[in-house]
Amino acid sequence: MPKNQGFTLIEVLLVVALLAITVTSVVLSLPNNERDEAKHQANALWHRLQLLNEEALLSGRDFGLRVEQEKGIYYLQQREADGWQPLELDRIPDHTQLAEGVKLALSLGGSIWQDRERLFNSDSLFDQTMFAEFEQQKRLPPPQVFFLSSGEVTPFSIAIYPQDTQLEQSAWQVVAKENGQIILLAPGEQDEAQ
Repeated sequence: MPKNQGFTLIEVLLVVALLAITVTSVVLSLPNNERDEAKHQANALWHRLQLLNEEALLSGRDFGLRVEQEKGIYYLQQREADGWQPLELDRIPDHTQLAEGVKLALSLGGSIWQDRERLFNSDSLFDQTMFAEFEQQKRLPPPQVFFLSSGEVTPFSIAIYPQDTQLEQSAWQVVAKENGQIILLAPGEQDEAQ
């Protein structure tokens, strides 16, 4: 009697089930574009700030960082004799606009920044109208974070995350500690020293 060559129904179903499992695992492991962009932007910011901190130490100059959360943009600045100017270093842009769908949040850290009762108010000691003509000149807003030539860094945390997710669960964080160390934390990761 001739023997039929072919696959049984169970063998075919087993192959189809294995293919379905494989395809599902591949699709679920594909990166989300916004998550990848958040990771890329956080990594780029971390590298730029480390280079800026090293440049401050080596060159004896002061640098700054200004974050505009609503616009999704950050500026790198350098201190000159006439005030804060856009950064002029090779291979480091003076400002970066985050991609669509990615947000950032700045929080200044350290105990001194949380003190609401300061010794001095931020009001000017001079008559504002006296210097009105000088105010007409376009000036950069001052930075919120400072990288000083002495090695000191303003403690801060910048969270970069996809717009449609919660900050705590999906944020990459660039953190500057009070000792001047700048670290990058993945989503859900905590600093061991805290």
